[in-house]
Amino acid sequence: MDLQVIDPFHFSVRPHALFDRQAMLLTSGDFAKGDYNCMTIGWGLFGTMWSVPVALVVVRPSRFTFEFMERYDTFTVTAFPPQYRRDLAYLGSHSGRDEDKLAETQLSAVAADLVPSPSFAEAELSVECKKIYFTDYQPEQFLAPFIHGKYDGGDYHRLYYGEILQIKGISKYAPSPDA
Repeated sequence: MDLQVIDPFHFSVRPHALFDRQAMLLTSGDFAKGDYNCMTIGWGLFGTMWSVPVALVVVRPSRFTFEFMERYDTFTVTAFPPQYRRDLAYLGSHSGRDEDKLAETQLSAVAADLVPSPSFAEAELSVECKKIYFTDYQPEQFLAPFIHGKYDGGDYHRLYYGEILQIKGISKYAPSPDA
């Protein structure tokens, strides 16, 4: 896809639709070394923290991608057009520990511009991030009882804040600055 660089102050996204309905792909590792893994995510945030634009992603320690998030200091978050929904479903339900799951999809990893973690040729949105903070969820601090139901048997997420170094996307993610 032909993606344009988007100023974070002009980045326009419907986060609930993007994460919950469209789904995103989180990828960490080193593309040049061929050492990376991706997973579909349905939870996350875009915002401002410590006066910089950030993406917040969460990964359970049981996921193979967790190992890459721990070893590498960058990650990408990418979104895709609807025709790749089946591929994202596959990537979210199979482990890179067991197979080359990316080879079972139509998606093609490509070098990102600023970080070692890859992006994807088919992405309509690519957000390149450098980790700046992490913390683990503490179940005793959940204030809403329904949250406990999201963690059968534990396996609580680690939160990663990534400073957004670059956003590239199609025009729907970058409306006119005058809009």
